[in-house]
Amino acid sequence: MTRPDARDRKIEELQDRLSKLCEASRRINESLDLDAVLQGVLDSARLLTSADYAVINTMDESGVLEAFVVSGMTREMSQQVWEMPEGPKFLEYLSKISGPLRVPDLADLTRSIGMPDWQIPVPASSFLTAPIRHRGVDVGNIHLAKREPGQEFSREDEEILEMFASQVALVVVNVRRHRDEKRARADLETLIDTSPVGVVVFDARTGAPVSLNQEARRIVDGLREPDQSPEQLLEVLTFRREDGREISLQEFSLAQLLSIDETLRAEEIVMKVPDGRSVTTLINSTPIRSEEGEIESVVVTLQDMTPFEEMERLRAEFLAMVSHELRTPLTSIRGSATGLLDAPSNLDPAEIRQFLRIIVDQADNMRDLIRDLLDVARLETGTLPVSPEAVDVAVLVDRARNTFLSGGGRSILEIDLAPDLPLVMADRRRIVQVIGNLLSNASRNSPDSSLIRVAAVRDGVHVAISVADEGRGIPADRLPHLFRKFYRAETEDHGGDTGLGLAICKGIVEAHGGRIWAESEGMGLGARFTFTVPAIEEAPATSPRRSMRPPQAASDGQPVLVVDDDPQTLRYVRNTLSDAGYHPIVTAEPAEALLFVEQNRPHLVLLDLMLPSSDGIELMEAIFDLIDVPVIFISAYGRDHVIARAFEAGAADYIVKPFSPTELVARIRAALRRRDTPHRTEPSKPYVLGDLTINYAERLVTVAGKPVQLTPTEYDLLVELSAHAGRVVPHDRLLDRVWGPGKSRDTRTLRTHLRRLRRKLGEDARAPNYIFAQPRVGYRMPHGELPGAEPDTGH
Repeated sequence: MTRPDARDRKIEELQDRLSKLCEASRRINESLDLDAVLQGVLDSARLLTSADYAVINTMDESGVLEAFVVSGMTREMSQQVWEMPEGPKFLEYLSKISGPLRVPDLADLTRSIGMPDWQIPVPASSFLTAPIRHRGVDVGNIHLAKREPGQEFSREDEEILEMFASQVALVVVNVRRHRDEKRARADLETLIDTSPVGVVVFDARTGAPVSLNQEARRIVDGLREPDQSPEQLLEVLTFRREDGREISLQEFSLAQLLSIDETLRAEEIVMKVPDGRSVTTLINSTPIRSEEGEIESVVVTLQDMTPFEEMERLRAEFLAMVSHELRTPLTSIRGSATGLLDAPSNLDPAEIRQFLRIIVDQADNMRDLIRDLLDVARLETGTLPVSPEAVDVAVLVDRARNTFLSGGGRSILEIDLAPDLPLVMADRRRIVQVIGNLLSNASRNSPDSSLIRVAAVRDGVHVAISVADEGRGIPADRLPHLFRKFYRAETEDHGGDTGLGLAICKGIVEAHGGRIWAESEGMGLGARFTFTVPAIEEAPATSPRRSMRPPQAASDGQPVLVVDDDPQTLRYVRNTLSDAGYHPIVTAEPAEALLFVEQNRPHLVLLDLMLPSSDGIELMEAIFDLIDVPVIFISAYGRDHVIARAFEAGAADYIVKPFSPTELVARIRAALRRRDTPHRTEPSKPYVLGDLTINYAERLVTVAGKPVQLTPTEYDLLVELSAHAGRVVPHDRLLDRVWGPGKSRDTRTLRTHLRRLRRKLGEDARAPNYIFAQPRVGYRMPHGELPGAEPDTGH
């Protein structure tokens, strides 16, 4: 071959390689599917370097293996590479290399780094690797290998691999950013769609609605005809504003109205349709402008005022009922007193006693009504007095039974109390009042002489007391409203029901740290009301039951950290904790709260969910990084999804403002009692693996003879894994066993605690000695060592 021919051949090879590089680069940048991109990179790298095998491993932000992709291998070969002994040690060595590494013989490399006997499960001779880095941060590594000896990688191959590594780094970062943005967008869309306030976005140019959330669609559906679209409804709507002006969309197009530069703030507007149906809404409207200043769209929020109007109606009915209930006994008292004064000489003793009995009975009725009114007022201000003490459930039920029967109750009572019930922490008078209200409610809604069953059973750290009747039952749609103030079931005769009894029951029970609910199979099938009160631990068997003492009333001054930006709440909670015998530590600053956690090691933290400079859940996670402690959220946000989010993140409890001092103290005691309740049987013999020793009897963990300070959660994780050494413990089991059934389902919490645990044990997640991850399954620890045996560090 002549020299020009060789040159032309070389040019053709370079052009072909350049063409393949351009094609590979195009495929890398046109997809956000990480696995597909990594597979494409490996296939292209193999093709352009004539490699037989290729592997990419990427790590997430915490250093845990994120992706492991191979090319040129069968499924069996890939599995063997994944499971190869001392693989993490080799990868750790490669991750510390600052640039590409090209060696003619892989065996020479493994010998030089102190791994003379290690071999990969596939035939490989020449080896080429390059780090994947983005702005100095390790993302992973890309590796190439050739099977036959003598086939070495060239300098050009090394440059190609470096180019691929830099492109992969950008792709991985972009994919992660896209994933995070997509997750944030989905969270925001979910938040808006599930908001209790309607949200509508209009196109200002056309007046057409662009999007509506669930609440907005519900309001619209209440006004439109079944075959009418939202756009058609807008054409016939009439709006009546606060100043009395009426605007009809038949006269003005919505696009004209939206083009007016007007921002509405909390204006009450009535929307009407031609057939007379209407809905009153509280509306906010904000125009969104383009860069040129033109109005592009308008965001409208609308809150249905129907529930507030219903509350006002109930309040008016209640005032009318109270006036009637007060006027009736006053009329009887005045009539009886007048009869005694006008003709005292003409009355015999029996008639006089009857008049006096009427006066006493009607005065008692007025006293009960006034007591209920005062209780409601105290519930609203959070000052309902409750004084819990150790008391027998049987005593409470018996006293309520006697009060009910002596008050004229005609129903048959059946008492069914579980044997060996613990004492409960309860205000005797208040809990008797709750049971009495439930008995009166059951009797009022049941036929005369029907059966009412009172039962009590142990329910975890509580005792559940229920009152069941065989009366008219409750429709399912009314169950959620029963405990609202002024709510009365729609029956022919309310029979003296003021609509306050169940609301008072709810306030008293929650002040004790319990909860109350109602159940019914439907109309005519009766109903059952159940509430819980905190149980206290049994005294030693040698002590008589009446000598049982209540749980510790915090007289030892246990420190409790309170974080809230509201000075009134801080003062209120501080005084409540001090009166209960705790040592309150208060602050409004999240950074100061973390400092107090380190300095004071509180036994419990009370945390406001919404702080001005920090999210409460993020602050709780930062606290968990420092200490394992129960966290109770105190917040004015009482919606179910907010409460669920707090519990999923690891909160011990959640209290909705306003709350009474008694409820706060009861919930604190319950949280501390749950924390101190053991829930695991630990092995009897110590666990030993290399330098690690776990002495279960002394709850002592040492590494190379030096004690390791672990939080209770970290210790529980280590015990759970070591107690099942040699087996993979799934994520769900670890969450159940360490955090408790029904608590957090988020594996991020688990990974966070494991990362801290590994750091304290002195091991790297990429080359572990004690705790090994099984991706997407769980974690495991090797079997402990027998005397004189070599450690088991197999993968």
